Amino acid sequence: GSFSSQGKHMKSSCSLVAFNTDQAGGMVGLSSVNAASDGKWIVTQISCHADLVTDLDFSPFDDYLLATCSADETVKLWRVCDLDQDQPSNAEVTLSAADGRLEIVLFHPAASGLLAVASARGVQVWDVTRDTALTGKHTPSVFIPITITALNTRSCLQLLYFKCSLKPYSDANLHLCLQMRQQEVRLWDSRKLSSSLSSLSLATSNARCFSGFLFMFHEADLSLSLSVSHCLTDVSTRGVALVPKLALDVSCCEVLRLMQLSDNFIVPISYQVPRKDFHADLYPDTVGHTPAVTAEDWWKGENKQVERVSLHPSKRPKPAAPSAQETKPKDLPRDKSKEVCGRNTRRNVYFTEMMVLQCLSVFFSGGLNLQQSPQHPQQQCCPSSKFRHIQGAVLHRDTHITNLRGLHLTTPGECDGFCANGQRVAVPLAIAGGQIAVFELSQPGKLPDTALPTIQNSVNVADFCWDPFDTHKLVVAGDDAKIRVWQIPKGGLTETLTEPERVLRGHTEKIYSIKFHPHASGLLASSSYDLTVRLWNLETGEEVKRLSGHQDQIFGMAWSPDGKLLATVCKDGKVRLYDPRKSTLPIQEGPGPEGQRGARVVWVCDGKYLLVSGFDSRSERQLYLFSAESLASGSVASAPADVSPSTLIPFYDPDTSVLILTGKGDTRVYIYEIVPEAPYFMECSSFHSSEPHKGLCFLPKAECDVRDVEVARAIRLGKTTIEPVAFRVPRVKVRKEFFQDDVFPETAVWWEASLTAAAWLSGSNGQHRKISLRPNDMTPVSEAPKEAPVRKYLPSSVYLEEKTDEQKKEELLSAMVAKLGNREDPLPQESYEGVDEDEWVSKELTPQTHTPDDS
Repeated sequence: GSFSSQGKHMKSSCSLVAFNTDQAGGMVGLSSVNAASDGKWIVTQISCHADLVTDLDFSPFDDYLLATCSADETVKLWRVCDLDQDQPSNAEVTLSAADGRLEIVLFHPAASGLLAVASARGVQVWDVTRDTALTGKHTPSVFIPITITALNTRSCLQLLYFKCSLKPYSDANLHLCLQMRQQEVRLWDSRKLSSSLSSLSLATSNARCFSGFLFMFHEADLSLSLSVSHCLTDVSTRGVALVPKLALDVSCCEVLRLMQLSDNFIVPISYQVPRKDFHADLYPDTVGHTPAVTAEDWWKGENKQVERVSLHPSKRPKPAAPSAQETKPKDLPRDKSKEVCGRNTRRNVYFTEMMVLQCLSVFFSGGLNLQQSPQHPQQQCCPSSKFRHIQGAVLHRDTHITNLRGLHLTTPGECDGFCANGQRVAVPLAIAGGQIAVFELSQPGKLPDTALPTIQNSVNVADFCWDPFDTHKLVVAGDDAKIRVWQIPKGGLTETLTEPERVLRGHTEKIYSIKFHPHASGLLASSSYDLTVRLWNLETGEEVKRLSGHQDQIFGMAWSPDGKLLATVCKDGKVRLYDPRKSTLPIQEGPGPEGQRGARVVWVCDGKYLLVSGFDSRSERQLYLFSAESLASGSVASAPADVSPSTLIPFYDPDTSVLILTGKGDTRVYIYEIVPEAPYFMECSSFHSSEPHKGLCFLPKAECDVRDVEVARAIRLGKTTIEPVAFRVPRVKVRKEFFQDDVFPETAVWWEASLTAAAWLSGSNGQHRKISLRPNDMTPVSEAPKEAPVRKYLPSSVYLEEKTDEQKKEELLSAMVAKLGNREDPLPQESYEGVDEDEWVSKELTPQTHTPDDS
């Protein structure tokens, strides 16, 4: 969702957690603080506003009273219910601030029914029982004994002490490192804001630092100091909420609990002191649920503190009733709520006596999954991909093509940048005339410094691709609205080609992209600036179909796996589906990515879903999943990537359901397993390269080394090199001798055509034959004998058993002898033959004489 606001994106009461969601408009999600007895949470949503919900807050005196403010300039109070009941469709109170976009809403900590609302123009104070604000920054009023701290647009800390003039009581300039985004915490004395008492630099980040969770400890000399404890999390943080003290589990000495909001999860983070049972020194009395004054009394000038209550289990106050009007629990509609599985465990962070001892980073695998699942509201918890540890590795330098010069780095966004098949790779060059170099993958090594033979197109190249059924045929689309068909000779280019085999004419403006049909030979689709998609028969060179209906630039297109349908994604924010043999207009269309930088589309999950990689309204890269049966209903799931100007180019392996994406100029390759039910996106390990690449192009599955459990083989284009990259699934070495048939099912021979273009146009459909990738000398792992489990270590009783000194000496001696060899084995010299005793003595006593000849 959109988190471009200054307010909190998450807030917790003792019973419920409210948070911003990914849904369009003013949707707010609700969940419980604690899991149910079965270890599951229920997550539901409320449509609160007509525009973005910028902030929200629970009443400190009512766990079920929620206030929200929005960019629609209204504040609403909601009487929410337990999650097994229907949530209200209308707000109890609606306040029209009419002060521009509202950014912050805050309940008064002592008075009931009193709200402070902040916008870019100022601050207003509301009594929820009245129709107008008690006071505002632009409306003079009587003395109000309350202070509100605000950060105005001039980076100035203002302490608003409401009087008749309503001017800032005092202010102080904040020294923020705006260029480097240095996150900083400062300590101020509210009585003197001319300078801060202390400051602490945290980190450099583009993200906003969530305030409100700063812990200060009083030292012996009564001076104040700032202490920081780092709890490293495994996911990025969208918001943080502090759970009230009354909701803590004091039996395990939990002194603090945070709720972390990420893209897909709500993560409880628990801070605990390593003790047992309740300790009064850790739990001073805390504020209760009873307001100290009414809004009317506070307005008249009365000040009181909220009565404090004990956290001792036997002295705790009973929780308040969830609602004034009780409703019977009933099943929630699927479109309003969802049940999500998770383990009732927390992320624990331990304290010593009020000082941080350690911070454990053990992320529980469950959590509250926020992905939508309208068709399957109840799922098995915490699914994990068997490809989650997939590893990418650049193959040995002997397989590289190096010394590549003059590479064209500014190909259009709709072009993949280069293309490859199992035998050769085509690379555009930054040479006049739209020249393309072709290199044989079977001839790696250093390229000569002299000029290379190329394909000359005479115009700038817009897109190009290999014929999937003919490794020698390269099709090139140019800026002159023509499509040229080139035939590469056997053995590769030996001289420059200037005359194409065929030229296709028909488009009136330059072409965006071209795509071959997955089954029919010689059938090509092309999209153009004339806002049409045309189908061509390469055998005859004729245009056979013309599809219309696009209102703007066509970013990408993709044929369905069975070859019946064609999907497109357009700059006008629409995803369209065509059945070219039945209609020239789209048979379906629905909302696509909001961003207009670019997009790609690919079919996944046996053609049941369309995956679109594009940009959201904030120009952040996003992945969207659409049901091919109902595009109009919008995306069923989405996954954020990162911020980058280049579009993520997807590759999908139908055998493993693995999606691999990267962009031009990226150094990271994203990998997901796509499943047809929640959570839809299962993220796997990423592959990182040492320097930016032009892109990746994947080879046929037959090129993979199945003995090394290689599930995909790609060609990586660098600035001066062409490198093969292998994506492998790590397996135990003992089992790698078997064929891993669980990750290598029979694969379709998509590099062979199943019918002709004429047959497809007449209504026929083809299907690729399938083959097994198993070598003849390998046994499938599913048929491997089961190995008996072997204990790696001796039982603990062996190590804990008391031994005498003699036993220890014997064990040490036995271990030393075992390293030297068996003591029973004879020594080598024992096998030598000796001499008799008398012979040995006689030889020793016989004098030696030398003659001159002996010297």
